[in-house]
Amino acid sequence: MEENKNSGFIKGFLLGGVIALIISLGICVAVIKFHIDRQLKDVKENASDDVNTVADSAFTQKLDHLKKLIDDNYLDEYDENNLIEDAYKGFMAGLEDPYSVYYTADEYKAFMEQSSGTYCGIGVQVSQNAQTGIITATKVFENSPGAMAGILPNDILYKVNNEEVTGVDLTTVVSKIKGDEGTTVDITVYRESLNDYVTMTVERHKIEIPTVEYEMLDNNIGYILLSGFEEVTAKQFNNALKSLDSQGMKGLIVDVRDNPGGLLSSVNDILKNLLPKGIIVYTVDKNGRKVTYECDGSKEIKIPMVVLTNGNSASAAEIFSGALQDYKKATLVGTKTFGKGIVQTIIPLTDGSAIKLTISKYYTPNGVNIHKTGISPDVEVELDPELKTKVTVTKEEDNQLQKAIQEIMKHIQ
Repeated sequence: MEENKNSGFIKGFLLGGVIALIISLGICVAVIKFHIDRQLKDVKENASDDVNTVADSAFTQKLDHLKKLIDDNYLDEYDENNLIEDAYKGFMAGLEDPYSVYYTADEYKAFMEQSSGTYCGIGVQVSQNAQTGIITATKVFENSPGAMAGILPNDILYKVNNEEVTGVDLTTVVSKIKGDEGTTVDITVYRESLNDYVTMTVERHKIEIPTVEYEMLDNNIGYILLSGFEEVTAKQFNNALKSLDSQGMKGLIVDVRDNPGGLLSSVNDILKNLLPKGIIVYTVDKNGRKVTYECDGSKEIKIPMVVLTNGNSASAAEIFSGALQDYKKATLVGTKTFGKGIVQTIIPLTDGSAIKLTISKYYTPNGVNIHKTGISPDVEVELDPELKTKVTVTKEEDNQLQKAIQEIMKHIQ
């Protein structure tokens, strides 16, 4: 985390791409630690001046006038708190940045819960298209409530409890899907193969999903699946690396397909175990301030390596892929990544709510910002169409993984 001296609070970098979150999985966009006494004191002191300024503005006067018109003329009863919260959301929406949003206290609490690795939901990973607002299931975890109910990868999320969710901030949608264990949520999806809508009632359960899975494949090729970049991910990755190395690993495949990103600190810690000495990534804010993250090269990997990517590999997953590609430490196999080259921070407010704000761009070691362009693989391979809607794809039928194995075998002695 970097301290913003102008604002007086601690910032945690958010690198969750595709505006992607994991519904009830514990794979977080980011984990932010705040509530440092001194910083909160500064925020409170500055906030009072800001409120006084706004109170005298035409903006506030117009809101007061609108409120009176509603009170005098609106037919039905209404919740005044909803008006206020939606006004805050609209204020942030005026930035026209899909990654900068306002969270109510409940939404912020739900957001922070995702760092725990365990909570109640349906076990479906989703992403949201920043331009269209369409939310798509990118992964349905095996034996999860969502899988048991019949949700499939590539289903488009249309309604939650009969409310349309296209264009709604993903954190808000996630908070609607999560709930107490044993309760149910109605999910309506559009399924392209049927050209129709399907509604399912899904019972929420406690979900526990690790961010790192690994195994040794044939010919002593190590395989590590990274599903997100949490605080625990670097430790889990290092343990996996040590285990595979002790088994005589001769090559390594790291799979970041459908990985929406996560913590900048997490991906940096992982890359310090792979890269030579030099820059890992650097960020630049609106004032041109540059923050550089470096590796000392003491743990540089010396075996052939492949990184598997696809269009849902975003943000921190792109930092990971881009750095390894720039240093020619790994061959990228799969399809072009999502293209999220910007960084967000969460700023908590004193009433329990928060805002998420875009604060900087990040650049790969070669000085490339991949925002809205993505990273092209060295070897482009589309996943076979019949596999795209399967909940479980075996390694034998995974044609992208098989291509990665072929690439590794070219370099194994």
